[in-house]
Amino acid sequence: MRNLPVNLKRHLAALAALLWLGGPAVAEPVPAELLERLREAPEGQQAERISAEVKSYWSRSGSAAMDLLLKRGREALSEGEFELAIEHLTALTDHAPDFAEGYHARAEAYFRSELYGPALDDLEMALALNPEHYEAIFGLGVMLQELGYSRRAAQAFRRVLTIHPNHENATEALLRLKREGIGREL
Repeated sequence: MRNLPVNLKRHLAALAALLWLGGPAVAEPVPAELLERLREAPEGQQAERISAEVKSYWSRSGSAAMDLLLKRGREALSEGEFELAIEHLTALTDHAPDFAEGYHARAEAYFRSELYGPALDDLEMALALNPEHYEAIFGLGVMLQELGYSRRAAQAFRRVLTIHPNHENATEALLRLKREGIGREL
């Protein structure tokens, strides 16, 4: 195995992990009452804690092997190794096609690699699987703004705030757009 290309070794390791740790992922849905608590949470630590709990649900694929691929993809992303992140997250989405967080994480890796088409495709898939995924909606807003669709970006940021009213980044992005005269409601 020493003479194999690095990316082939990674795919073999992912496949071995899949076989050793279990089958396909079946993500646990976020309880509706948790999302309701997020909508009603006062600004501050309570909202942040509930948001972290929601994100924890999103990160549970139902498979230890898939969770490991997500972890490795996120680590590579945080280290700026976008190509490696895309490899791990592609293995994840290939083996767990119903796991929204895999697409969301890979969308970020694509975006940071300036691969906007694939990033948009992955955000679309993440939102098809989980329409309440406010981080994917926020990512869509960022991309829309980046591509010059400021009004649509404002709509996305407002949608984030209907799910998570204390989402700091969406609030700031919407305020910036409003200062520019975009996103004001009539």
